[in-house]
Amino acid sequence: MQRANFLKHVAQTSPAPMALEIAGGEGVYLIDTAGQRYLDLIAGIGVSALGHNHPAVVQAVQQQAGTYMHTLVYGEFVLGPQVELATLLCSQLPDGLDNVYFTNSGTEATEGAMKLAKRVTGRTEFISATRAYHGSTQGAASLMWPKDFTRAFHPLLPGIRHLDFNCTPCLDRITEQTAAVILETVQAEWGIRKPRPEWIRAVRRRCDETGALLILDEIQAGMGRTGTLFAFAQYGVVPDVLLLAKGFGGGMPLGAFVARRALMETLTNNPVLGHITTFGGHPVSCAAGVAVLQTLLEQPELLADVPKKEALFHRLLVHPKILHVRSAGLWMAVELSDFDEIRRVIAGCLERGLITDWFLFNERSLRIAPPLTITEEEITWACGVLLAALDDDGGAGE
Repeated sequence: MQRANFLKHVAQTSPAPMALEIAGGEGVYLIDTAGQRYLDLIAGIGVSALGHNHPAVVQAVQQQAGTYMHTLVYGEFVLGPQVELATLLCSQLPDGLDNVYFTNSGTEATEGAMKLAKRVTGRTEFISATRAYHGSTQGAASLMWPKDFTRAFHPLLPGIRHLDFNCTPCLDRITEQTAAVILETVQAEWGIRKPRPEWIRAVRRRCDETGALLILDEIQAGMGRTGTLFAFAQYGVVPDVLLLAKGFGGGMPLGAFVARRALMETLTNNPVLGHITTFGGHPVSCAAGVAVLQTLLEQPELLADVPKKEALFHRLLVHPKILHVRSAGLWMAVELSDFDEIRRVIAGCLERGLITDWFLFNERSLRIAPPLTITEEEITWACGVLLAALDDDGGAGE
């Protein structure tokens, strides 16, 4: 009955949803209504960075829910969880990133940052990378190229130009008409593509030369996913605006765009309330965010162990059908031959109790982004399942 009502009353975004009936979650596992445990190798697309139902996050949520929940959240009331999270977050960021605007999600963070860039620069042109994904609302979706996922919703925002990731000649497209360049620090939906350090530093220099803002999207790359709290720290650059979400809330809806106070203050006048939100920075979500960030800081081994776990995946994921494994910490794309093979392996893994997925702009790769808490034993088991699914042309095994 529940499955039938799901298909009848809950909007689906694909013609063939997984339709797992989730009854609970614990650590790296999801549990269905039949008691079957599934190792979640994608962590809700990078959201559950500390795993499902992490005790610190659950306690923070329960405590705040019993204190107060919704009230005005957009910078009018002094809300303890917001202040605590903003203060803690800024203490871990460079001096140029000291003011936080909380949002519901990464998409809303993108939208807010785009409005901020227009307001600060007085310009309307944006440059994003091909095969990038910054969200699905109309402003964020306007940044996407190719247009496979957006063409049905045109017209979108005008004034969007694109460059290829790691393309040096393309930097000439950044001019005095550019309000901002918005890039993922590591491209996610193209199948985990890291920037060349010299290239992303050249982007920073070109933005400085032209007066364009540099917006780095760490919605997926942030909160330890790549082995440092923020991926940009590995490249010797500091953005003008930083986007966060997904793992930032540890399972609760939470995002943010972060900039220096002088930039953010432009949203307070001409007009007043230049950007507002009903639920962004919800006290319960911010309490969860505090718990996530405190846990990452108090348990440094979670980040310190990322390279070792990344290397273990690389050692184990060796198979004639695996063409390549790209990674940025505990974030990987396992490249196979084509989408039919991807779908077959995803189905075979699911029948064996392992959840994997694919990428929007790379139909030849499997997505791996487990909770940072995954153990070496769990990695070994997961890789064994994946290899067995590759071996089994017929699908399921025991």
